Amino acid sequence: MTFTWKIPPWERNEDCAYLATTLTALGGREVALNTESMRGNNATEALADLLMGPGGAGGAVLLPGLVGVVVRRGIDIMWMAQPAIEVTKTPKGEWTIAVDGADAEVTAFSAPDALDLHSRLHAAYRGPAGGE
Repeated sequence: MTFTWKIPPWERNEDCAYLATTLTALGGREVALNTESMRGNNATEALADLLMGPGGAGGAVLLPGLVGVVVRRGIDIMWMAQPAIEVTKTPKGEWTIAVDGADAEVTAFSAPDALDLHSRLHAAYRGPAGGE
């Protein structure tokens, strides 16, 4: 896949403009949330920064139990402390992600979406996923 950016977000020297909250299943119906700031011009670029940037390199998406990633435009300390995200498990064992007061500034990526982007980024920038 060809990406339209001139410089990948994880290689840019710019201020972060997004928050990415990684949702990881802990067992049963419990989910851990981890929020960090990301670079990019849109939610997909911010997710790419999470996946490929410092400390990323796919680590987040390869976590066992990944439920998804919620990306929010803007840096907000209150969101970092307590994101307005509700995660539920259906009787079929599927996860649903809801964001309270969600608008065009919030994007939820499912685990398959994040894995797909991770694979495409590795194919384009680092060879086959999982190897250099």
